Amino acid sequence: MSTTKAVDLPPDTRSRSRARSDPPRRSRRTWRQSLRRDWQLYSLAVLPLLFFAVFRYLPMLGNVIAFRRYRPGGSMFGDEWVGWRYFKLFWHDPSFWHVFTNTLVIGVLTLVVCFPMPIILALLLNEVRSRKFKKLVQSVSYLPHFLSTVIVAGVVMQFLAADGPVNQVLHHVGHKPILFIQQPGWFRSIYVSSELWQTVGWGTILYLAALTSIDDNLYEAARIDGANRWKQTWHVTLPGIRPTMVTLLILNVGTFMAVGFEKILLLYNPLTYPTADVVSTYLYRMGVISNNFSYAAAIGLFESLIGLVLIVTANRISRRAVGTSLW
Repeated sequence: MSTTKAVDLPPDTRSRSRARSDPPRRSRRTWRQSLRRDWQLYSLAVLPLLFFAVFRYLPMLGNVIAFRRYRPGGSMFGDEWVGWRYFKLFWHDPSFWHVFTNTLVIGVLTLVVCFPMPIILALLLNEVRSRKFKKLVQSVSYLPHFLSTVIVAGVVMQFLAADGPVNQVLHHVGHKPILFIQQPGWFRSIYVSSELWQTVGWGTILYLAALTSIDDNLYEAARIDGANRWKQTWHVTLPGIRPTMVTLLILNVGTFMAVGFEKILLLYNPLTYPTADVVSTYLYRMGVISNNFSYAAAIGLFESLIGLVLIVTANRISRRAVGTSLW
Protein backbone atom coordinates (compact mmCIF):
# COMPACT_ATOMS: atom_id res chain seq x y z
CA MET A 1 0.00 0.00 0.00
CA SER A 2 1.54 3.23 -1.14
CA THR A 3 1.00 6.57 0.43
CA THR A 4 1.31 10.01 -1.16
CA LYS A 5 3.25 12.57 0.73
CA ALA A 6 2.52 16.25 0.31
CA VAL A 7 5.59 18.20 -0.55
CA ASP A 8 5.70 21.64 1.06
CA LEU A 9 7.08 24.34 -1.20
CA PRO A 10 8.78 27.44 0.09
CA PRO A 11 6.49 30.48 0.33
CA ASP A 12 8.34 32.39 -2.38
CA THR A 13 8.10 29.40 -4.74
CA ARG A 14 4.34 29.09 -4.19
CA SER A 15 3.80 32.78 -4.87
CA ARG A 16 5.85 32.62 -8.09
CA SER A 17 3.96 29.56 -9.34
CA ARG A 18 0.62 31.20 -8.55
CA ALA A 19 1.66 34.33 -10.41
CA ARG A 20 2.58 32.27 -13.48
CA SER A 21 -0.74 30.36 -13.44
CA ASP A 22 -3.00 33.42 -13.03
CA PRO A 23 -3.90 35.17 -16.32
CA PRO A 24 -2.50 38.66 -16.71
CA ARG A 25 -4.90 41.43 -15.79
CA ARG A 26 -5.55 44.11 -18.38
CA SER A 27 -5.39 47.61 -17.13
CA ARG A 28 -8.61 49.48 -17.83
CA ARG A 29 -8.36 52.97 -19.18
CA THR A 30 -10.68 55.57 -17.77
CA TRP A 31 -12.89 57.63 -20.04
CA ARG A 32 -10.59 60.60 -19.55
CA GLN A 33 -7.61 58.63 -20.78
CA SER A 34 -9.61 57.36 -23.75
CA LEU A 35 -10.78 60.87 -24.55
CA ARG A 36 -7.25 62.22 -24.31
CA ARG A 37 -5.90 59.49 -26.55
CA ASP A 38 -8.64 59.40 -29.23
CA TRP A 39 -9.98 62.96 -29.08
CA GLN A 40 -9.88 63.27 -32.88
CA LEU A 41 -12.33 60.39 -33.27
CA TYR A 42 -14.61 61.65 -30.50
CA SER A 43 -14.68 65.11 -32.08
CA LEU A 44 -16.42 63.62 -35.14
CA ALA A 45 -19.41 62.78 -32.94
CA VAL A 46 -19.88 66.34 -31.67
CA LEU A 47 -22.03 67.62 -34.56
CA PRO A 48 -24.32 64.54 -34.72
CA LEU A 49 -24.83 64.65 -30.95
CA LEU A 50 -25.53 68.37 -31.13
CA PHE A 51 -28.05 67.78 -33.93
CA PHE A 52 -29.94 65.14 -31.95
CA ALA A 53 -29.83 67.24 -28.79
CA VAL A 54 -31.26 70.34 -30.48
CA PHE A 55 -33.70 68.83 -32.97
CA ARG A 56 -34.70 65.56 -31.27
CA TYR A 57 -34.42 65.75 -27.49
CA LEU A 58 -34.96 69.45 -26.78
CA PRO A 59 -38.34 69.53 -28.60
CA MET A 60 -39.55 66.78 -26.25
CA LEU A 61 -40.11 69.49 -23.68
CA GLY A 62 -42.98 70.70 -25.83
CA ASN A 63 -44.93 67.50 -25.14
CA VAL A 64 -46.13 69.14 -21.95
CA ILE A 65 -48.74 71.08 -23.94
CA ALA A 66 -50.53 67.76 -24.47
CA PHE A 67 -51.58 68.16 -20.82
CA ARG A 68 -51.95 71.96 -20.83
CA ARG A 69 -54.13 74.34 -22.81
CA TYR A 70 -51.94 76.18 -25.31
CA ARG A 71 -53.02 79.46 -26.83
CA PRO A 72 -51.01 81.19 -29.57
CA GLY A 73 -49.28 84.20 -28.06
CA GLY A 74 -49.36 82.79 -24.53
CA SER A 75 -46.84 80.76 -22.61
CA MET A 76 -44.69 78.36 -24.58
CA PHE A 77 -45.64 75.53 -22.22
CA GLY A 78 -49.36 76.28 -22.01
CA ASP A 79 -51.51 78.50 -19.82
CA GLU A 80 -53.47 76.06 -17.67
CA TRP A 81 -53.38 72.41 -16.73
CA VAL A 82 -56.13 70.28 -18.33
CA GLY A 83 -54.81 66.79 -17.60
CA TRP A 84 -56.06 64.02 -19.90
CA ARG A 85 -58.66 66.18 -21.64
CA TYR A 86 -57.10 66.09 -25.12
CA PHE A 87 -56.37 62.38 -24.88
CA LYS A 88 -60.04 61.72 -24.11
CA LEU A 89 -61.03 63.89 -27.07
CA PHE A 90 -59.14 61.93 -29.70
CA TRP A 91 -59.94 58.64 -27.94
CA HIS A 92 -63.66 59.28 -28.59
CA ASP A 93 -63.11 60.90 -32.00
CA PRO A 94 -64.24 58.63 -34.90
CA SER A 95 -62.10 60.61 -37.35
CA PHE A 96 -58.94 59.77 -35.41
CA TRP A 97 -59.66 56.04 -35.41
CA HIS A 98 -60.35 56.19 -39.14
CA VAL A 99 -56.94 57.73 -39.87
CA PHE A 100 -55.37 55.36 -37.35
CA THR A 101 -56.76 52.40 -39.33
CA ASN A 102 -55.44 53.92 -42.56
CA THR A 103 -52.03 54.25 -40.94
CA LEU A 104 -52.02 50.58 -39.93
CA VAL A 105 -53.11 49.42 -43.39
CA ILE A 106 -50.57 51.53 -45.29
CA GLY A 107 -47.84 50.63 -42.78
CA VAL A 108 -48.50 46.90 -43.13
CA LEU A 109 -48.60 47.11 -46.93
CA THR A 110 -45.36 49.08 -47.02
CA LEU A 111 -43.62 46.66 -44.65
CA VAL A 112 -44.84 43.52 -46.46
CA VAL A 113 -43.96 44.80 -49.95
CA CYS A 114 -40.95 47.08 -49.44
CA PHE A 115 -39.02 45.07 -46.84
CA PRO A 116 -38.45 41.75 -48.68
CA MET A 117 -37.87 43.23 -52.16
CA PRO A 118 -34.34 44.57 -51.45
CA ILE A 119 -33.43 41.13 -50.09
CA ILE A 120 -34.72 39.42 -53.23
CA LEU A 121 -32.96 41.90 -55.53
CA ALA A 122 -29.70 41.53 -53.61
CA LEU A 123 -29.88 37.73 -53.85
CA LEU A 124 -30.55 37.95 -57.59
CA LEU A 125 -27.67 40.39 -58.16
CA ASN A 126 -25.41 38.16 -56.09
CA GLU A 127 -25.92 35.40 -58.68
CA VAL A 128 -25.11 37.67 -61.63
CA ARG A 129 -21.64 37.06 -63.06
CA SER A 130 -21.51 40.04 -65.43
CA ARG A 131 -20.03 42.93 -63.45
CA LYS A 132 -21.16 45.54 -65.99
CA PHE A 133 -24.78 44.38 -65.88
CA LYS A 134 -24.64 44.18 -62.10
CA LYS A 135 -23.35 47.75 -61.78
CA LEU A 136 -25.95 48.98 -64.28
CA VAL A 137 -28.82 47.44 -62.30
CA GLN A 138 -27.44 48.82 -59.05
CA SER A 139 -27.08 52.33 -60.45
CA VAL A 140 -30.55 52.36 -61.98
CA SER A 141 -32.21 50.90 -58.86
CA TYR A 142 -30.69 53.18 -56.21
CA LEU A 143 -30.78 56.41 -58.24
CA PRO A 144 -34.38 57.26 -57.12
CA HIS A 145 -33.18 57.24 -53.50
CA PHE A 146 -31.31 60.49 -54.13
CA LEU A 147 -34.38 62.25 -55.52
CA SER A 148 -36.32 64.43 -53.14
CA THR A 149 -39.81 63.42 -52.13
CA VAL A 150 -41.21 66.45 -53.97
CA ILE A 151 -39.67 65.28 -57.24
CA VAL A 152 -40.89 61.71 -56.73
CA ALA A 153 -44.42 62.91 -56.01
CA GLY A 154 -44.32 65.18 -59.05
CA VAL A 155 -43.18 62.33 -61.31
CA VAL A 156 -45.93 60.08 -59.99
CA MET A 157 -48.61 62.69 -60.50
CA GLN A 158 -47.41 63.46 -64.04
CA PHE A 159 -47.36 59.79 -65.00
CA LEU A 160 -50.82 59.12 -63.57
CA ALA A 161 -52.49 62.34 -64.72
CA ALA A 162 -55.57 62.22 -66.93
CA ASP A 163 -53.41 63.00 -69.97
CA GLY A 164 -50.29 61.30 -68.66
CA PRO A 165 -48.33 58.43 -70.20
CA VAL A 166 -50.25 55.71 -68.36
CA ASN A 167 -53.65 56.94 -69.52
CA GLN A 168 -52.33 57.46 -73.04
CA VAL A 169 -51.32 53.81 -73.15
CA LEU A 170 -54.74 52.83 -71.83
CA HIS A 171 -56.35 55.00 -74.51
CA HIS A 172 -54.36 53.26 -77.27
CA VAL A 173 -55.50 49.82 -76.11
CA GLY A 174 -59.11 50.96 -76.09
CA HIS A 175 -59.57 51.59 -72.36
CA LYS A 176 -61.10 54.69 -70.87
CA PRO A 177 -58.77 57.00 -68.92
CA ILE A 178 -58.60 56.34 -65.19
CA LEU A 179 -58.34 59.20 -62.72
CA PHE A 180 -55.79 57.51 -60.48
CA ILE A 181 -55.04 60.52 -58.28
CA GLN A 182 -58.72 61.32 -57.64
CA GLN A 183 -59.92 57.81 -56.80
CA PRO A 184 -59.47 56.60 -53.19
CA GLY A 185 -59.20 52.97 -54.24
CA TRP A 186 -55.94 53.58 -56.12
CA PHE A 187 -54.08 55.64 -53.53
CA ARG A 188 -52.57 52.83 -51.43
CA SER A 189 -51.29 51.01 -54.51
CA ILE A 190 -49.77 54.23 -55.83
CA TYR A 191 -48.08 55.04 -52.55
CA VAL A 192 -46.63 51.57 -51.98
CA SER A 193 -45.43 51.33 -55.59
CA SER A 194 -43.69 54.71 -55.46
CA GLU A 195 -42.15 53.83 -52.08
CA LEU A 196 -40.84 50.55 -53.51
CA TRP A 197 -39.38 52.33 -56.54
CA GLN A 198 -37.65 54.90 -54.36
CA THR A 199 -36.24 52.64 -51.62
CA VAL A 200 -35.53 49.21 -53.13
CA GLY A 201 -32.13 50.17 -54.55
CA TRP A 202 -30.77 51.64 -51.33
CA GLY A 203 -31.80 48.61 -49.31
CA THR A 204 -30.16 46.37 -51.90
CA ILE A 205 -26.80 48.08 -51.32
CA LEU A 206 -27.01 47.30 -47.60
CA TYR A 207 -27.70 43.62 -48.23
CA LEU A 208 -25.02 43.34 -50.92
CA ALA A 209 -22.53 44.72 -48.43
CA ALA A 210 -23.67 42.09 -45.92
CA LEU A 211 -23.26 39.35 -48.54
CA THR A 212 -19.57 40.19 -48.95
CA SER A 213 -18.94 39.22 -45.31
CA ILE A 214 -20.01 35.59 -45.85
CA ASP A 215 -17.07 33.18 -45.96
CA ASP A 216 -16.63 31.47 -49.35
CA ASN A 217 -15.56 28.29 -47.57
CA LEU A 218 -19.15 27.85 -46.42
CA TYR A 219 -20.36 27.73 -50.03
CA GLU A 220 -17.59 25.30 -50.92
CA ALA A 221 -18.54 23.04 -48.03
CA ALA A 222 -22.19 23.21 -49.08
CA ARG A 223 -21.29 22.24 -52.66
CA ILE A 224 -19.24 19.30 -51.40
CA ASP A 225 -22.28 18.14 -49.41
CA GLY A 226 -24.32 18.22 -52.63
CA ALA A 227 -26.31 21.42 -52.03
CA ASN A 228 -27.64 23.14 -55.15
CA ARG A 229 -27.85 26.93 -55.57
CA TRP A 230 -31.25 27.15 -53.88
CA LYS A 231 -30.09 25.17 -50.84
CA GLN A 232 -26.90 27.23 -50.64
CA THR A 233 -29.01 30.38 -50.61
CA TRP A 234 -31.36 28.99 -47.96
CA HIS A 235 -28.75 27.47 -45.63
CA VAL A 236 -25.73 29.76 -46.18
CA THR A 237 -26.70 33.12 -47.70
CA LEU A 238 -29.83 33.91 -45.71
CA PRO A 239 -28.31 32.96 -42.32
CA GLY A 240 -25.27 35.07 -43.22
CA ILE A 241 -27.31 38.23 -43.76
CA ARG A 242 -29.80 37.50 -40.97
CA PRO A 243 -28.32 40.10 -38.55
CA THR A 244 -28.71 42.82 -41.18
CA MET A 245 -32.24 41.67 -41.99
CA VAL A 246 -33.28 41.69 -38.35
CA THR A 247 -31.74 45.10 -37.67
CA LEU A 248 -33.49 46.72 -40.64
CA LEU A 249 -36.76 44.99 -39.75
CA ILE A 250 -36.64 46.38 -36.21
CA LEU A 251 -35.92 49.87 -37.56
CA ASN A 252 -38.82 49.59 -40.01
CA VAL A 253 -41.15 48.43 -37.26
CA GLY A 254 -40.04 51.39 -35.14
CA THR A 255 -41.12 53.81 -37.87
CA PHE A 256 -44.29 51.83 -38.59
CA MET A 257 -46.65 54.57 -37.42
CA ALA A 258 -44.72 57.39 -39.11
CA VAL A 259 -45.48 56.32 -42.68
CA GLY A 260 -44.27 58.75 -45.33
CA PHE A 261 -45.79 62.02 -44.21
CA GLU A 262 -44.21 64.13 -46.95
CA LYS A 263 -45.18 61.87 -49.82
CA ILE A 264 -48.74 61.34 -48.61
CA LEU A 265 -49.15 65.07 -48.04
CA LEU A 266 -48.03 65.74 -51.62
CA LEU A 267 -50.07 62.98 -53.24
CA TYR A 268 -53.37 63.03 -51.40
CA ASN A 269 -56.34 65.38 -51.77
CA PRO A 270 -59.78 65.69 -50.14
CA LEU A 271 -61.16 63.09 -52.57
CA THR A 272 -58.70 60.44 -51.36
CA TYR A 273 -58.98 61.18 -47.63
CA PRO A 274 -60.95 57.94 -46.95
CA THR A 275 -57.89 55.79 -47.81
CA ALA A 276 -54.98 58.26 -47.75
CA ASP A 277 -55.37 60.24 -44.55
CA VAL A 278 -52.96 58.95 -41.88
CA VAL A 279 -52.09 60.05 -38.36
CA SER A 280 -49.22 62.32 -39.43
CA THR A 281 -51.31 64.22 -42.01
CA TYR A 282 -54.19 64.43 -39.54
CA LEU A 283 -51.76 65.94 -37.03
CA TYR A 284 -50.66 68.47 -39.63
CA ARG A 285 -54.21 69.61 -40.30
CA MET A 286 -55.19 69.72 -36.63
CA GLY A 287 -52.04 71.42 -35.38
CA VAL A 288 -50.73 73.67 -38.15
CA ILE A 289 -53.84 74.45 -40.16
CA SER A 290 -56.46 74.48 -37.36
CA ASN A 291 -54.05 75.88 -34.70
CA ASN A 292 -55.14 73.20 -32.23
CA PHE A 293 -51.63 72.53 -30.99
CA SER A 294 -52.47 70.85 -27.68
CA TYR A 295 -54.79 68.35 -29.37
CA ALA A 296 -52.14 67.60 -32.01
CA ALA A 297 -49.47 67.22 -29.33
CA ALA A 298 -51.60 64.65 -27.49
CA ILE A 299 -52.07 62.61 -30.68
CA GLY A 300 -48.37 62.89 -31.50
CA LEU A 301 -47.40 61.70 -28.02
CA PHE A 302 -49.77 58.75 -28.35
CA GLU A 303 -48.26 57.89 -31.74
CA SER A 304 -44.72 58.06 -30.33
CA LEU A 305 -45.62 55.77 -27.45
CA ILE A 306 -47.01 53.19 -29.89
CA GLY A 307 -43.79 53.40 -31.93
CA LEU A 308 -41.73 52.91 -28.77
CA VAL A 309 -43.75 49.86 -27.76
CA LEU A 310 -43.42 48.39 -31.26
CA ILE A 311 -39.64 48.76 -31.49
CA VAL A 312 -39.06 47.45 -27.94
CA THR A 313 -41.33 44.47 -28.60
CA ALA A 314 -39.70 43.71 -31.95
CA ASN A 315 -36.24 43.96 -30.39
CA ARG A 316 -37.17 41.58 -27.56
CA ILE A 317 -38.81 39.05 -29.89
CA SER A 318 -35.77 39.19 -32.19
CA ARG A 319 -33.38 38.63 -29.29
CA ARG A 320 -35.27 35.55 -28.11
CA ALA A 321 -36.06 34.11 -31.54
CA VAL A 322 -32.86 34.61 -33.55
CA GLY A 323 -30.38 35.94 -30.99
CA THR A 324 -29.90 39.28 -32.80
CA SER A 325 -31.10 42.65 -31.53
CA LEU A 326 -30.30 46.35 -31.50
CA TRP A 327 -29.58 46.40 -27.78
